[in-house]
Amino acid sequence: MIYSMTGYAAKTLDLECGALNIELKSVNFRYLDFQFRACEELRVVEPALRELFGARLTRGKLECRLGFSAASTHIQQTMLNTELLQRLRGLEAQVRNELPSAAPLTVSDILRWPGMFGDASPDGEALVSAALALARDALDDFTASRAREGEKLAAVILERARRIRELVRDVEPRVPAAQAAFQEKLKLRLAEALGSADDERIRQEVAVFAARIDVAEELARLSTHLDEVERVLKADGACGKRLDFLMQELNREANTLGSKSVVAEISQTAMELKLLIEQMREQVQNLE
Repeated sequence: MIYSMTGYAAKTLDLECGALNIELKSVNFRYLDFQFRACEELRVVEPALRELFGARLTRGKLECRLGFSAASTHIQQTMLNTELLQRLRGLEAQVRNELPSAAPLTVSDILRWPGMFGDASPDGEALVSAALALARDALDDFTASRAREGEKLAAVILERARRIRELVRDVEPRVPAAQAAFQEKLKLRLAEALGSADDERIRQEVAVFAARIDVAEELARLSTHLDEVERVLKADGACGKRLDFLMQELNREANTLGSKSVVAEISQTAMELKLLIEQMREQVQNLE
């Protein structure tokens, strides 16, 4: 399976005390990077989420938003724990009797005191457990979206590879005739330029130049690299870095083909190859 580094998923889970919601979205990135935005009640779940996502992803910048919205009925029923409030009042009086300079409790201190809202506060452990279950469910959808995107990208890359093969196949038979015609022109020009030079000297010069403009090796390597591109796309697992390297090699061969060209036809083919390779490279940048 080929995965794109671009993906998206959003899930909501309704609970008695409220609703959990999670949003996952990612873009391409050289390494694996996480960004978490969670409400106060769910910050403790971040390490578990890192482990969960890290087991399924190898590259990309993933942003995770995790939130909790308390139910309206839950908010309406929220009230102070009067029994606890009375106990705090007695404890504060006792402390201030022993330490008169001690600062009194503020309203904020009292409201943040554990258990001050009694049973109306959501169960922290249950909330974390539900958040992890929701994250696993969202991760499945997220992975599926990345797989769909990866399949489309692979199809585009394979289509460009097919077009490159066609160009190589079309130009390859015409290369010998084009080079032979150019060598004949070169021989005549050398004969005119060298004047009294013998035929052997002219043949040597032509042979040296013919070796320099021979593109058979570049055409063969283009086909070999395309074979490897297809093999990598059919294999499972992360392939982006390997394909990125192959794009560099394909571009190198296309550049060499253009620099060795002695006829307009081969030069035009080299330009078309470079365009197709660049289109492939742009798609590869999004693969995991």
